[in-house]
Amino acid sequence: MKSRILVLAAHPDDEVLGCGGALARHADEGAAIHVAFLADGVNSRDLVDHAALTMRREASRRALAELGVTSVSFGDLPDNRLDTVPLLDIVKLAEAQIAAHRPDTLYTHHAGDVNIDHRRLHEAVIAATRPQAGQPVRTLLFFEVASSTEWQPPGSAPVFAPNWFVDIGLQLERKLRAIDAYSVEMRPWPHPRSRQGVEHLARWRGATIGAEAAEAFILGRRVS
Repeated sequence: MKSRILVLAAHPDDEVLGCGGALARHADEGAAIHVAFLADGVNSRDLVDHAALTMRREASRRALAELGVTSVSFGDLPDNRLDTVPLLDIVKLAEAQIAAHRPDTLYTHHAGDVNIDHRRLHEAVIAATRPQAGQPVRTLLFFEVASSTEWQPPGSAPVFAPNWFVDIGLQLERKLRAIDAYSVEMRPWPHPRSRQGVEHLARWRGATIGAEAAEAFILGRRVS
C-alpha cells in the first residue's frame, strides 16, 4: 500500500529546511505527499503585499516539484501572529488536512522553536492527532528548522534531542536545489539559514549515524 505523507508547516520554506530530504526519499519510494502551509509567510504587518505573496508561493511550488511532492495548499493565517488566532481554529485547519489526506505519517514543527508560529502549530497538531479510534496518523515526527530550533536557549523551552534519523545521502542535492528556490529567504554564510548552513547540518546529522547526510527528527508517536 502506498504511503501517505502530510506535512503541516507554518511557512513556505519550513518544509524544505525541516524535512525536504525525507520528502524526496518518500517520493522516490512512491509515496503520496501533501504539504499544507497554515500561515502565508509574508504578511506580518497590516498591509498585504500581494506581489511578495505570489512570489513566495511560486518559490514553494518550484521547491516542492523538485522534491516530488504530490500537492500543496496555502493558508492565510497571519504570519508571525498565530498566537493571536484561537488555538481551536488552528486545530480545525489541521484536522481538515488530516481528514482530506488520511496520512499515515505526519511531519510538523518542534515544540521548542523560537518562532511563535512553529510552537502554535505544534500545539494544534498534537490536538489534531489525538490517538483515538479512526485516527489515520501512525507516525508523528517533529522537525528542526534552521535559525529557529537551535536559537532557543536551554531552559527556555524543550531542547531538540532527535531520536529518529532519515538517511538522505541520495537526496541531499535535491534538497539543496529546493532550498535554492527560496533564495530570497536564505541568508549569507555563516547564518544557519544559508545554503552552506543547511548542507553542514545535513552532513553533521549524517555523521551522527554513519551516513553521508541525514535529517533528524523527534518521534512524537508511533503506532504499529
